[in-house]
Amino acid sequence: MNKSTEIFETHRPALFRLAYGMLGRIAPAEDAVQEAFLRWQKQSVDQIKSPEAFLSTIVSRICLDEIKSARNRKEQYIGPNLPDPFLAAETETPEEEMELAESLSMAMLVVLDKLTPVQRAVFILREIFDYDYASVAVIINKSETHCRKIAQRAREQLHESRPHFDRDKANQHKLINAFIESIQHGDISKIENMLAEEAILYSDGGGKVTAARKPIYGANKIARFLAGIYKPASFGGKFRIELREVNAEPGMILWIDEQLYNAWSFHIEDNRIQRIFVVLNPEKLEHLRA
Repeated sequence: MNKSTEIFETHRPALFRLAYGMLGRIAPAEDAVQEAFLRWQKQSVDQIKSPEAFLSTIVSRICLDEIKSARNRKEQYIGPNLPDPFLAAETETPEEEMELAESLSMAMLVVLDKLTPVQRAVFILREIFDYDYASVAVIINKSETHCRKIAQRAREQLHESRPHFDRDKANQHKLINAFIESIQHGDISKIENMLAEEAILYSDGGGKVTAARKPIYGANKIARFLAGIYKPASFGGKFRIELREVNAEPGMILWIDEQLYNAWSFHIEDNRIQRIFVVLNPEKLEHLRA
């Protein structure tokens, strides 16, 4: 591995997180990182003071262009349009887990969808990756003063809906195990007790498979929906659940006759499930099959 490639590879994981955080899609994020690598290979590396800033600038600008071109596709999408489910690598510390959750979780990415492309870029770079405003200004090609205003507007817009993250993963997994067991037994009361009163369930089929076309609001409605739909007997095949960290939060992957059926991610606050994200769209599950 030559020096240029070695430097790039040390930054690749962070660049992917940046691209995925901006796009919410696996393949386009990987494409953005690969395009950055190709451009990097053409540079005189020794003359670049900060490879991290240089590469972040390339990836951010590629993603901004992609977000803008993807807006029309989103408007035509059928039902909730969730990010591609992502299986993050194992982390070594609780701090790393928290960092991943803040940048990769479905809860955060769905909230970020409320922002304009530029607001999203500034918010991710400043609030999640902790870039100073001078660096953000260079990356998005706007003045530092303007970036501060953009960041302030983004924070105000997300103030009420920005998710909070709990470090107690062991307790979260215990809750999810009990929740899944209650669904399989069709116990509406127990399911409801584990949900926040204002919980929301998002189901993304993209018009390609059967899914709820609108979010389901409220603990009781969600409990009744899950108890009626997600029971092993309902699927008529061999039913298997694989518990995984999906988008750096507790989740599961459901298999029917060893065919991947859907992926779930749960956002938990105050020991209650606040948000459930279920991805069924086969196109968004393709990378998990691979």
